[in-house]
Amino acid sequence: MTTAYARRGVAPAPPAPRRSPVGPVLALLWGGAAAVVALWWLDTGSVVGAAGWLTGAGRIAGLLCGYACAVLVGLMARVPLLERRIGADRVTRWHAMAGRYTICLLVAHVVLILLGYAAQDGSSFVDETLTVVLDYPEMLKATAGTVILFAVGITSARAVRRRVSHEFWFYTHLLTYAAVFLAFGHQLALGSDLVGSRPAQVAWYVLYLGVAALVVWFRILAPVRLNLRHRLTVDSVHREAPGVYSVVVRGRRLDELGARPGQFLRWRFLTDGMRWTSTPYSLSAPPRPDLLRITVKALGDHSAAVGLLRPGTRVWAEGPYGALTADRRSAHKSLLIAGGVGITPLRALFETLPGDVTLLYRARTAEDLALGAELETVARWRGAQVLYALNGPHGRRPDLSAGSLRAAVPDLDAHDVYLCGPHGFAQDLYTALRAAGVPDHRIHHESFEL
Repeated sequence: MTTAYARRGVAPAPPAPRRSPVGPVLALLWGGAAAVVALWWLDTGSVVGAAGWLTGAGRIAGLLCGYACAVLVGLMARVPLLERRIGADRVTRWHAMAGRYTICLLVAHVVLILLGYAAQDGSSFVDETLTVVLDYPEMLKATAGTVILFAVGITSARAVRRRVSHEFWFYTHLLTYAAVFLAFGHQLALGSDLVGSRPAQVAWYVLYLGVAALVVWFRILAPVRLNLRHRLTVDSVHREAPGVYSVVVRGRRLDELGARPGQFLRWRFLTDGMRWTSTPYSLSAPPRPDLLRITVKALGDHSAAVGLLRPGTRVWAEGPYGALTADRRSAHKSLLIAGGVGITPLRALFETLPGDVTLLYRARTAEDLALGAELETVARWRGAQVLYALNGPHGRRPDLSAGSLRAAVPDLDAHDVYLCGPHGFAQDLYTALRAAGVPDHRIHHESFEL
C-alpha cells in the first residue's frame, strides 16, 4: 500500500475557484424568517390587554418555530450544494444553532400562548393547558411532537451527548422527523395567521413538502442508488502505524461517484457490531475508478474494529461530502498542516493539489507518522517538501508558534493553508497562522466539533 496510490506525473491544473454560496443561502434563510414576521404583522390588528400581548407574542414565536423546524430538517437533508460547496462542518454548526433557536421558540410559544389563553379565559395555567391539549384539534399529536423535540434537544446538549453512545444520539436525533410531522397539523388547524389566508397555507405546504422532498431524495433515494450502482466491498486492510489502519474499498465505476481529494464519505460496514453505525472517514488517497481508500485511527470501539475487517465485507456509503478541496485554493502556493490522523484528507490533497505545496505533519513520534513513506514518495516526484514536527526529549512539544511557522515557510502569508487535526490543535494553529499574517480567507479547515 505504501506506493500503490503514489502516482507519477504532474499535478493537474486547478479548476477555476468557485464562489461560496454562503451569502445567498443565509440571505434566503433570513429572508424566509422575515416573510414569516411580515405574515404575522399584516394579520395582527391592535393589541389590547395582557392577554392580547401574550397571545400575540405566542403566535409569532409559534410561526417562527414552525419555520425553524423546516429549516432544521432541511439542513439535515445532506443537500450537495450545502455539504460540498459550503462544507459539512459549517452546515452542521448551522443545524446545531437552528436546533437551539427552535427549542427556545418552542418554549416561548407554548408558555406565552397558554398564559395568554389562561388570562383570556380567566382560568389557571394548569387548567388551560389540559383544555388546550385535550380539547383543541390536532393538539394531542402536537403535544407528542413537542415532547419528542424536547427529548432531541436534551440529548443534543454537550453534557448529555458526551455520556451517550453515538448510535443512541443518532437514532434519537432521527425522531426530529416524527416530531415535525406530528406538529404540522396543528399549525394549519389552529394558527390564526394561516387559517384565514389561502396563500399563506399554500406557501406553508410548499415549504414543508419541499423540505420533505429533499430528505427523501438525498437521504434515502440517492444513497440507495449509489450503493446499488457501485457495489462497494472491502478489498484489503493495511496497518499504517500503531492503531492506524487503511481500508481499501473496491467498487464499480467509482469515477462516476464524483469524489474528490479532501472529501469524506459516511461509511457503514455491514458486519457484526458495525452495521448500525455510520461514521465519516476522509479519503486518504485520490479516488480511482475501482478503488477508494480511507485511513482510520482507533479512537473508540467502532474505529478500533475497522482494523479487523475482512476482505469481501459489504460496505454501505453515503457522499461524497466536504468542501476541503482544491476549489478553495486562491494562491499558487499551499501549505498543508496535519495533526495525527488529520493527515488523511491532506495526504490526498498533497498528491493532487496544483502549484507549490509544502506539508507540515505533526505527530508525537516517528512511529506515529501514518502514510509517511507514501508522503516521501509523492514529495520526490512532484518536487514538494515534507516537514515533520515531532516531540522532543522527555515528550517536549515542538514549537508551532507564528514565528516558527514563518521561519519554516518564509513567505507564509502568500500561501493557502489547509488545516486538519484534533480540535484543540486546529484552534492553536489557526491562531498562530493569523498572527503570522495569513488572511482568514486563505485558512481552510473543516471541524465537526459542535
